[in-house]
Amino acid sequence: MPRRDDIHSILILGSGPIIIGQACEFDYSGVQACKALRNLGYKIILLNSNPATIMTDPDMADVTYVEPLTVEFAEQVISRERPDAVLATVGGQTALNLAMELHNQGVLSKYDCELIGAKPDVIKVAEDRQAFKECMIEHNIPVAPSGIAHTLSEAEALISHVGLPAIIRPSFTLGGHGGGIAYNMDEYRNIIRNGLDLSPISQVLVERSALGWKEYEFELMRDNKDNVIIVCSIENFDPMGVHTGDSITVAPSQTLTDKEFQILRDASLTIMRAVGVETGGSNIQFSVNPDNGEYFVIEMNPRVSRSSALASKATGFPIAKIAAQLAVGLTLDEIDNDITQKTPACFEPTLDYVVVKIPRWNFEKFTGASRLLGTQMKSVGEVMSLGGTFSEALQKALHSLEWKYPNVEALTYPELKERIAIPTPDRLPAVIEGLQRGISIDEIHRLTKIDMWFLQELNGVYHQDWNGLKELTLDKITNTEMKWYKSQGFSDKDLALRLGSTEQDVRTKRCELGISPVFKRVDTCAGEFESFTPYLYSTYADENESTPFGQDSIMVIGNGPNRIGQGIEFDYCCCHAAMAIQDLGYKAIMVNCNPETVSTDYDTSDKLFFEPITVENIQNILDYENPRGVVIQFGGQTPLKLSHNISPILGTEADVIDLCEDRE
Repeated sequence: MPRRDDIHSILILGSGPIIIGQACEFDYSGVQACKALRNLGYKIILLNSNPATIMTDPDMADVTYVEPLTVEFAEQVISRERPDAVLATVGGQTALNLAMELHNQGVLSKYDCELIGAKPDVIKVAEDRQAFKECMIEHNIPVAPSGIAHTLSEAEALISHVGLPAIIRPSFTLGGHGGGIAYNMDEYRNIIRNGLDLSPISQVLVERSALGWKEYEFELMRDNKDNVIIVCSIENFDPMGVHTGDSITVAPSQTLTDKEFQILRDASLTIMRAVGVETGGSNIQFSVNPDNGEYFVIEMNPRVSRSSALASKATGFPIAKIAAQLAVGLTLDEIDNDITQKTPACFEPTLDYVVVKIPRWNFEKFTGASRLLGTQMKSVGEVMSLGGTFSEALQKALHSLEWKYPNVEALTYPELKERIAIPTPDRLPAVIEGLQRGISIDEIHRLTKIDMWFLQELNGVYHQDWNGLKELTLDKITNTEMKWYKSQGFSDKDLALRLGSTEQDVRTKRCELGISPVFKRVDTCAGEFESFTPYLYSTYADENESTPFGQDSIMVIGNGPNRIGQGIEFDYCCCHAAMAIQDLGYKAIMVNCNPETVSTDYDTSDKLFFEPITVENIQNILDYENPRGVVIQFGGQTPLKLSHNISPILGTEADVIDLCEDRE
């Protein structure tokens, strides 16, 4: 079907200020939607209140309103601009809730304005816990034993049916806000009161706990011809009980059997159709019993999300862009895949690499806050990495964090087991320390319910490989041994620590042995078709899939993961730096590891390296690309810390940076 000609102007609702659970991934999705719809010839009106975003740049939309995302201001914009349609599915929970208020208060009908992407009745079914549960039961999709409450007394009456521990999920909230796991009645009452208060419709779902079950998320796209594809499957490293935004996640799913995958795939298609999402992207979360394969659906978001941004960057499939095109009538078979330029968007992406996401927290800023991770998201950002194996991708992600995990080496054995058992940001280093001390993977599995496959992988890296380094010295390490350790994700700094050497000496030895990374393309099709988009990651394999730009290029180093004090504003600066470089006639190379950002969109620069912002990784790219120079001023503190270790730096020199940064 061609694009709709009965629509001429579209109001896009943004997500407002950055908050925990809703960050710059919606700047990324909003920018994609603006670009895609303007390219189709529509007039775009944007309403958002965040001045730090690329989305609110004056030239991103035809008309931009930097105003509060409230019914009052939205109605004023609609009254003045008279858009034919409103797109709310790229602005997170804020935009979705605002769209529902505009619908419920009759504003959309008053101005004959259509909600596209997801209709009001679809949003209600997906976001209203009771309506979603009834829809699932009607279509024979398993759900956890649960009940709906609108008052505390109603919630107390559910305990006999649901039992403790119980999971509380408020309706129409973001990132699990207001929810939690209750282990006793005092906790139960407190979480219920808070959830009812925070839910816009004063409704909570109380469900039986599935703690210890595995958790998966499927990203889907559907068009108005009922073509549905699975863009990506994502598996949580942590079992049920930890919000997916606070869990390490892996794509594609690693531990599902083919039978289980097909069951969840079929269920995803049924749910998409049952809820009635006609066009666009949605994500559906499942829980699977590792003992017998029993599953149930947890929830569904009828919009793009942080996971959608992750899936887009993991696969190269631009979910928000295509969702916007589907919302105005195009179908998946009519939309070309930008990366291959040969396959249509109805081809499901296939990955021949592994993607790992690790959250980043800022608990040090809130010393009184509980570090316990539950169903309410607490992370402030995340990093993503790509590698040939799980271990390589995991270690690259750890190198990307720019954050030191708490020291667990001094813990006693009982203290260490407690850190392993309780889900906090300290759990991964505690598990690694436990493996290095010889705690069995069976014991760690008993304490954590982390899948045995992941524990075996960790054991291979942090027990077998790590201990194997004890027997080596830098002067005796062979080419084969060095390549093996690099292929498992060990950095030069890691090897130096274990070999009693320095990072520079390890690098020198590695180069003498002729061992350097190659750069592979993210191509959506596992190499079946040629890729025309230079979106690259490093791995220690044999074949390079990139051609260097050389002196015609300039490299921009991004800001890494979001954290308190360094966020979306630096991504804004990096994007504009890349645009300016292109305007001057150079090729712009972007290096970053944050999957939420506009800078890591494959069409923001001429070449994108999705890599950790470390001396080793930046130097590897510099050696390969040989650009005219590096720009480090726009990525915040992250690239500035590299100023004495990389060259040539364009602009302010390293000594001047030191003079400004050193308080003395």
